[in-house]
Amino acid sequence: MPLRPPAGFISAFFDPLRNPNAPTIGTATGGNASASVAFTAPSNVGGSAISSYSALSTPGGVVASAASSPISVTGLSNGTAYTFAVWATNTYGPSAYSASSGSVTPAVPDYGLFMGGSYTNVVDYVNIASTGNATTFGQLTYTPTRTGACASSSRGLLAGGFDGGSDLNTISYVTFSTGGNSSTFGALTQITRFLAACSNNTRGLFGGGQSGSGTTYNTISYSTIATTGNATAFGVLTQARWGLMSCSSPTRGLFSSGFDSGSSYSAIIDYVTIASTGNATSFGNMTYSAYGGAGCSNSTTGLFAGGNSGAAYINTINYVTIATTGNATSFGILQSTNLGLMACSNQTRGLFGGGNSNGGTVLSNIGYVTIATTGNATTFGNLTSAREYGAGCSSANGGI
Repeated sequence: MPLRPPAGFISAFFDPLRNPNAPTIGTATGGNASASVAFTAPSNVGGSAISSYSALSTPGGVVASAASSPISVTGLSNGTAYTFAVWATNTYGPSAYSASSGSVTPAVPDYGLFMGGSYTNVVDYVNIASTGNATTFGQLTYTPTRTGACASSSRGLLAGGFDGGSDLNTISYVTFSTGGNSSTFGALTQITRFLAACSNNTRGLFGGGQSGSGTTYNTISYSTIATTGNATAFGVLTQARWGLMSCSSPTRGLFSSGFDSGSSYSAIIDYVTIASTGNATSFGNMTYSAYGGAGCSNSTTGLFAGGNSGAAYINTINYVTIATTGNATSFGILQSTNLGLMACSNQTRGLFGGGNSNGGTVLSNIGYVTIATTGNATTFGNLTSAREYGAGCSSANGGI
């Protein structure tokens, strides 16, 4: 019985007796508005060599072609489930369709961003679910250090800091799905550096920090991430301090450790309820006192890592259960002692990048831990440049 060519195939040489057999479908893997469709070529190629392979999406009827497996299909809609069928074509016509692949749903990847630091305007990107070196995402409109960052699933915010000439109250944002350079979002309630930031999918919170004149702040402000505009007063920390760490669940934001106004290294952990406003409440204490570390989380577990204890730089990682209160517990250790590092996370992994080792070397390495299990950090890759005192955020952080 003659084979029916796939829709749109026209050839003066069509001969159903000499076209190839159908490929054997393999696995379809989702990407960002795309899918990679694997298949096995047929052993019977027909009357001439196969010139191309094509994949057809259901729904949407999106077609893409390649010379071999896999076929990259672009132009799909994130959040929509697709299956794919593949066919082969030679001089005499197309094969029959393969069986359909399993269902796959394209999605925006778990973007992790490492922003600024060491007076640079660099924004690096990693896919947290994989390993490998960072790639360039875009550039900031200024060159900050000692900043704070947070994010929703669509936007990353960078706030405050010092650009080498002045302290800043700037809030900038980037859009995860498009990449590119930052844009102006608004302003903090005060000019500050060495602040910390955390968020859920609606609000970004900015806590603590220090003015250029040396005043240490206890203030917390917030912004609605989906809209631009200046930050609004939220409440105050239990203790004024700078060089804090932070993390969040969808409900709570935590601010940890830092250097207080009495010139002491702090181990305090505070928490707030992100959806409301009000002053912070005592959560517990770290296993060490330090400033200049970094925090990240999934929706249940918060990690705090690194910093300077006054006596030495720290390689310790602590963890807390965000929904409860109580003191932190030892999780593992970083790849090196580290001050001024950056952190970001998804629901599975926490990443720690850059910083400064105890010998004064500025670092480019990125390490990661699996948040659900305790243990030491493992090599992930490297930043595009070594730097310290930037800030990290992600599209899949614990507050989302």
